[in-house]
Amino acid sequence: MPTAISEVPASGNEAAGRLASMADVTASNGALRRFLHGLPGVDAVGLQARAATLGTRSIKTTAKAYAIDLAISMIDLTTLEGADTPGKVRALCAKGVHPDPTDRTAPKVAAICVYPDMVGVAKEALGDSGVHVASVATAFPAGRAALPVKLADTRDAVAAGADEIDMVIDRGAFLSGRYLEVFEEIKAVKEACARPDGSAAHLKVIFETGELQTYDNVRRVSWLAMLAGADFIKTSTGKVAVNATPPVTLLMLEAVRDFAAATGVQVGVKPAGGIRTTKDAVKYLVMVNETLGDAWLSADWFRFGASSLLNDLLMQRQKLSTGRYSGPDYVTVD
Repeated sequence: MPTAISEVPASGNEAAGRLASMADVTASNGALRRFLHGLPGVDAVGLQARAATLGTRSIKTTAKAYAIDLAISMIDLTTLEGADTPGKVRALCAKGVHPDPTDRTAPKVAAICVYPDMVGVAKEALGDSGVHVASVATAFPAGRAALPVKLADTRDAVAAGADEIDMVIDRGAFLSGRYLEVFEEIKAVKEACARPDGSAAHLKVIFETGELQTYDNVRRVSWLAMLAGADFIKTSTGKVAVNATPPVTLLMLEAVRDFAAATGVQVGVKPAGGIRTTKDAVKYLVMVNETLGDAWLSADWFRFGASSLLNDLLMQRQKLSTGRYSGPDYVTVD
C-alpha cells in the first residue's frame, strides 16, 4: 500500500502546466471514458482490510485532546431541513463560534452549512468570527434540475455571501456513462462560484457514494471531479441510507493523493453523514494522516459534514479535562 505523500503538492505555474498536459483526457466523452476506465481497479478486500486496520489505531491523553480539538475545528456544522428557521440558523451559528460557552478555549467549527435562502442569515450572525458559511446548491440533494437552475441556485448563494458551495453531481448521468456531461456541469458550477471582485467561493463536489454501486465508480468520479476543478470532494448529502464509510473515504483520500502526485494540485476531502462519535472522528483523522500526511490535517483540506458529532466531541473534551462525563443537558440538542 502506498504511503502518505511527504510534502505539499506543487502550486502556481508548475501545477497549471501539469493540468494542461492532461487536457486531452477531457476533450471528449470517449477520451474521458478511456481515461477513467483505465484507472487501476479497486481491490475491495484490500481496501476494506486497510480501512479496518487503520480503525484499530488507539490514541491517548494529549494526542487524544489534540485530535478532539482538531476534529471540532474541521466540522461543517449543518442544518438542512425543510423546517429550518432564521432563529435555528442563528442558534447554530452561535454554537459554531462558541461550541462550549463554559470553556472559551474550545475551538470554533470550520463552517455553518445551510440552504441558499439561509446564507444571508448565517453570514450576518457569524460576522467577523472567521467561521465560514457553506451552502448546498444545484438542486440539493437529488440534483435533478436543469443546468440553468443549478447555476442560478449557485449564483444566488454566492451573492448572498456563501464562502463555500457544496454541489451534488447528476448521479444518473454518471451511472449512464455521460462523463463529459458531469465534467462540464462541475466546471460550470465552479465558474458560477466566482465573484465580481475576482475571488470565488470554494467548491465541494458531492458524489452521493451510497448510490454509485461500486468502489471503481468512486475512484472514477473522484478523478472526474478533480479534473473539473473541485476544491473538495465529498462523500454524501446525508440524505440517503448509506453515507460516509471508512473504506469509501479511504479510497477518496487515495485518489486525492494520486491526483496530487500527478498534477501538483491539492484537493480537500469531506466525509459526510453518519459520523457521530469521537471514536469515529479519530478513525478518519488517522486515515488522513496515514494516507496524505500533515499537509491535509487542517480545516483547509479536511472537513466533517456533521450535526451531532460536535456534541460528542464536546462531551469527550470535558471528560479529558475533568475526569468525568457531563450530564445529558451539557450540550444543546441541534
